[in-house]
Amino acid sequence: MQFLQLVISGMAQGCIYGLIALGFVLIYKATETVSFAQGDLMMLGAFCGLAAMSLLGFPFWLAVVSAILAMALFGVLLERIVIRPILGQPAFSIVMLTIGVGYVARGLITMIPNFGTETHTLPVPYKDEIWSIAGLVISAEQLVVILVTVLLCGGLYGMFKYSKLGVAMQASSQNQLAAYYMGIPVKRLNGLVWGLAAAVAAVAGLLLAPITFVHANMGFIGLKAFPAAVVGGFGSLPGAIVGGLIIGVVESLSGFYLPEGFKDIAAYIVVLIMLMVKPNGLFGEKLRKKV
Repeated sequence: MQFLQLVISGMAQGCIYGLIALGFVLIYKATETVSFAQGDLMMLGAFCGLAAMSLLGFPFWLAVVSAILAMALFGVLLERIVIRPILGQPAFSIVMLTIGVGYVARGLITMIPNFGTETHTLPVPYKDEIWSIAGLVISAEQLVVILVTVLLCGGLYGMFKYSKLGVAMQASSQNQLAAYYMGIPVKRLNGLVWGLAAAVAAVAGLLLAPITFVHANMGFIGLKAFPAAVVGGFGSLPGAIVGGLIIGVVESLSGFYLPEGFKDIAAYIVVLIMLMVKPNGLFGEKLRKKV
């Protein structure tokens, strides 16, 4: 029973990793660049929700929707103003730019007196509710994380599978030049992908906030989400969620059964093993280059 309890706890945490990893994969598929700002976009989303509730007096559900929409708009503007001008430059330049965006985001938040420098609790209606199911003790926060992740993944699958926008995004991710010649507005789609990635990061932040707290450094969880994307396969959306679940469960089990300190390095040990056994990840595509 203790094992199942740890697995459920790890799955809830793994869903957070998976949602942030989804942002990594979405941006990588669209632009072939890696955004290390995803964790900090998650932090901004959590602060947006907190500000909407505590400063503007919005009810919880309206604050959630407002935060997600605000972060989607922020992602679109970020791509248009900051990222797009540097596209075509070496990948290292774009990676460093996204790292810089993360530092700027944390710096701007901490500059807000009595708001960005403190640790806050996000007042959600299901806070501290606990259910007992077949001998397992499950908190409402964990159950909400898992359910929302399932619904969000189902929505994204439906969008990419059946909507014109999703099909256009898939075509653009496979071959931008061919998509452009077919009349697909590739630049506009890239902006939408960044907006979608920021919105998903905001959802992750709003789900994580009731479990931990809202603070300027909560975005460092993105360092655990990156291994999740690698384990699942960096070009695979389902792989991002599966990789997050694997990292979360391994981290939960190692924190209980192994000596202290193993929990912090468990994610990176899993990545090293995966790179040795299956370098492309669980769902990654095999890429070959002719020389």
